[in-house]
Amino acid sequence: MEYVRLGSSGLQVSRICLGCMSYGAPDRGPHPWSLDEETSRPFLRRALDAGINFFDTANVYSDGTSEEYLGRALRDFASRDDVVIATKLNGRMRPGPNGAGQSRKAIMTEVDHSLRRLGTDYIDLYQIHRWDHETPIEETMEALHDVVKAGKVRYIGASSMWAWEFAKAQYVAAANGWTRFISMQNHYNLLYREEEREMIPLCLDQGVGLIPWSPMARGRLTRDWEQGSRRQETDEFGSTLYLDEDRVIVDAVAAIADERDVPRAQIALAWVASRPGVSAPIVGATAESHIDDAVAALSIELTADEVERLEQPYQPHPVVGIAVPKR
Repeated sequence: MEYVRLGSSGLQVSRICLGCMSYGAPDRGPHPWSLDEETSRPFLRRALDAGINFFDTANVYSDGTSEEYLGRALRDFASRDDVVIATKLNGRMRPGPNGAGQSRKAIMTEVDHSLRRLGTDYIDLYQIHRWDHETPIEETMEALHDVVKAGKVRYIGASSMWAWEFAKAQYVAAANGWTRFISMQNHYNLLYREEEREMIPLCLDQGVGLIPWSPMARGRLTRDWEQGSRRQETDEFGSTLYLDEDRVIVDAVAAIADERDVPRAQIALAWVASRPGVSAPIVGATAESHIDDAVAALSIELTADEVERLEQPYQPHPVVGIAVPKR
């Protein structure tokens, strides 16, 4: 396993981050395809055995049970000092006022709930899960700074938003001497490259590490276009992400994988991992081969011709996965 610093920070992470959205009680939250605790633990153990030290979850995943599963597994299988735990807040965790978002009250409440569920006294990377249009960014950034200074959080990060929003947050933090974001968890893969227009150049300029979500396009890049999956049947959000025009890119991945005699996942992930600014793609794993393919992808060096074949068919996409203000 290779290890890199996350952006320009001093935090060292494995070149693969294990995403834990697939682990959680299937009858809690919007992910009926998630794996229960007994089923998910072997994947967390296998990731650790492969040298992965970076794990990403969120408070909203399976109503908090993803954090619980991850915390118990890491406590049983690893030393706390050897792993990097990332979690997120923003989504609704309870009905009524202050049950969601990134107000000072929400941040102070949710960080303690996440710490309790994870069974740890600090979070390595605490991320805002989208932009909160109802809370002044000054309030959010100061509250995040305060949980860092309180020792509950080591670093902070952000997830999908407009580049101008991210720049504004970083400016507000710098202007007030508050903690700045070290990472951007954005939507980026061969089928969705809109982040190359503004967000990625901004992060490269500012030394912010990229940890893309859905680097294999929710599995679309790993199988024939017509072939579905159990998750795809119930993933309403995922159904909005990709276009029929993307089929030609899926075919290009398949052709190169056949020529190299490797699984398609390795080609798709090798492309993402090699892009400028990418520190660690976030990979989900619901089969042992998913972790094995992710690690193997780091050893693949795509030729200039292969990169051209993968990139040339790309068509512009509508921007998706970013929070919009309530009307």
